[in-house]
Amino acid sequence: MHRWRAWATNDEGSAALEFITVGVILLVPLVYLVIALGTIQEQTLGAEAAARHTARAIAIAPDATSAAENGEAVLAGIIEEYGLDPEAIDVSLSCSPAGVDCPSAGATLIVTVAARVRLPLVPPVFGLDRAASVTVQAEAVQKVSRLWGAE
Repeated sequence: MHRWRAWATNDEGSAALEFITVGVILLVPLVYLVIALGTIQEQTLGAEAAARHTARAIAIAPDATSAAENGEAVLAGIIEEYGLDPEAIDVSLSCSPAGVDCPSAGATLIVTVAARVRLPLVPPVFGLDRAASVTVQAEAVQKVSRLWGAE
């Protein structure tokens, strides 16, 4: 009976095991959090760059046809550079004051880019990858020249 008590009260070596167990339990979620936040930050920067550069490309174009072509080209380049999902991006264009053609001379151009960021390591089973996503949005404002579209 005396030997059993000595074995039951012997804590030698259990600290290392406890440290490893608690370390793994805390480290795995922390690493996932860092990876997820990095992915979200990358997509946020991509959406912001897409909005800013698209607005600028449209505003400095000489006419509406060139503005559409330049805007699409810039947006495609940003999507490729930042690794954005083209199906998960929504781009909207509006102008201020309300009621003017967009884009038009003297108007203030507002480009909004919204993107859905899928969290890493979420399987595409039962639509979990779409449900476990975060929406990021960026907006850019650019003043169009008063002489825009003039020959």
